[in-house]
Amino acid sequence: MRRVSMPRVAALVLVTAAGWLGAEELVYPGREWTSRAPEQAGLDEGRLKELAQYAGGCGCVVRGGYMVYTWGEVGRRRDVASAVKPVYMHFLLRAVQDGRLASLDEPVVKHEGRLNDLNEDLGYKDRRITWRHLCNQVSCYGVRERPGEAFDYSDWNMALLFDTLFLKVYGTPWEKIDQEVLHPMLTDILQCQDDPTFMAFGADNRPGRLAISARDFARFGLLYLRRGQWRDKKVLDKDLATFAARRPLPLSIPRTKGEKAEMIADQRSIGGGNNQCDHNGCYSNAWWINGIGRDGKRNWPDVPADAFGCFGHGDIRAVVVLPSLDVVVSWNDTKLEGHEKVNAALKCIVEAAASN
Repeated sequence: MRRVSMPRVAALVLVTAAGWLGAEELVYPGREWTSRAPEQAGLDEGRLKELAQYAGGCGCVVRGGYMVYTWGEVGRRRDVASAVKPVYMHFLLRAVQDGRLASLDEPVVKHEGRLNDLNEDLGYKDRRITWRHLCNQVSCYGVRERPGEAFDYSDWNMALLFDTLFLKVYGTPWEKIDQEVLHPMLTDILQCQDDPTFMAFGADNRPGRLAISARDFARFGLLYLRRGQWRDKKVLDKDLATFAARRPLPLSIPRTKGEKAEMIADQRSIGGGNNQCDHNGCYSNAWWINGIGRDGKRNWPDVPADAFGCFGHGDIRAVVVLPSLDVVVSWNDTKLEGHEKVNAALKCIVEAAASN
């Protein structure tokens, strides 16, 4: 990869993006993506090839609403693991927008009454869990801290969110969530090509796991790049869409100590356990952002500060939105494990924009 100093790259990117963003009206894909050559989209193809070779697996790069580069089987539906979380958040925000919930600060116990009876010795702390706590993973569900006191990246927390939101707020059984919620309220609107499903492994095996192709997941990223707008339809209010990835947890919130507390009997997990990582000032309503961590450094130091994304299985599955470049990149089954590799992969795109 060619080395270019970041101040020079940043200046070149701003000039390139300014020219590109002002060039045309907004474009959206139809049932199939409209393609453009990288150079037509203001990107250097050589740098995008470096990205594909470095990442492996499959993926695609979208700029200005056009598909400009793909590698691997981008039309194959795959599980995205924890990268699903912002999709849950999308339907949570839709529930607020549509009046199903009063706000993100509504107590979850209103819909899941079993929270009333948990942890008597801790003052029935779980009665105070709100939807905001759940989506930011500060509910402290299953650990001894009180809601809002600590960050607990937990798949027990996410299972509680998914089951309460879809089964009780939307009132839909697992077997019908795709046809009654996911498809009509999101993926049909985005005209997804490859039949996404919340039942990646079936309704009897961790329901809530999203299977989606890289090119379809890029549509979800494009929706948030466009701040909730899809053609002439406001899928999500602009303020809500912008809020989702722009309200990181403050560094003052610590990581949980991980001391176990009572959960609902037979509480399931969507995948893993709890206390998997720290938020490091970079977690915003289920999205990871390019924030500044406890060490004073950015999450991805060679990438524009406005970048945000969702990641699964240690970053090997992802969608990343780069608003200042008008770019969405989606990948799956890659070798991109860890912040340093994600930064290096995204830097290829930054350099692609600066080089052309």
